[in-house]
Amino acid sequence: MTRLTVLYGHPTDPAAFDRYYHDVHIPIARRMKGLRGWTVGKCEPATPGERPPYYLIVGLYAATRADLEAVLASPEGRAAVADVPNFATGGVTFLFDDEVVLIPCSLGGPAAGGEAR
Repeated sequence: MTRLTVLYGHPTDPAAFDRYYHDVHIPIARRMKGLRGWTVGKCEPATPGERPPYYLIVGLYAATRADLEAVLASPEGRAAVADVPNFATGGVTFLFDDEVVLIPCSLGGPAAGGEAR
């Protein structure tokens, strides 16, 4: 399994970032076909009171890097990537890695009672 990690820096206006990300970007990105998983989480500091290095971390998963690159190269993927500068005022970093699962886990989603936002 390959993961594309998207690290969003701290935006100039966090409320505007959150609103745009959830109301505009997620609906655009949901049109991408071929993902095997998608996670989103707001970063929290390891030490209370400190500012974490990133504001939001996103994980997109596919069987291989080639599969992820194909998702991003599709019209839907290109639209999602093209939308990023519209809200990522704190910058963004993209990283690929091959996941090695040491202890399997199952993350809850809306269907499992987890929070989608």
